[in-house]
Amino acid sequence: QVSLEESGGGSVQSGGSLRLSCTASGSPARAYCLGWFRQAPAKEREGVAAMYVGTGYTAPTYYADSVKGRFTISYDNAKNTLYLQMSSLKPEDTAMYYCAADWVNPCGTITLKRGMDYLGKGTLVTISS
Repeated sequence: QVSLEESGGGSVQSGGSLRLSCTASGSPARAYCLGWFRQAPAKEREGVAAMYVGTGYTAPTYYADSVKGRFTISYDNAKNTLYLQMSSLKPEDTAMYYCAADWVNPCGTITLKRGMDYLGKGTLVTISS
């Protein structure tokens, strides 16, 4: 059974930082794709960042153009935890952020457009100007 649990959301002012965390269970015993998606009110869900985990090497990371240079995705193997470090936050970053997982499909830029098979319940990020 797949379980994705996010934490770390909150409210900060524009220019501030937040770090989101996600613990995943039910993953296969091989490399797979983890990532973050977000959905703002009255907008479609969009991919934010993705990466392979369980590879045994430093995997490439993929980002939406809107967050490149500001957000960093990472994974702690010892803690089995995915992170999204968000800096220089803007009001337009306000959204529900979802941890996502895909056990089957390749991980890449296309993942951010295609979506992933599993989503967590989300954590709310609110940025005030």
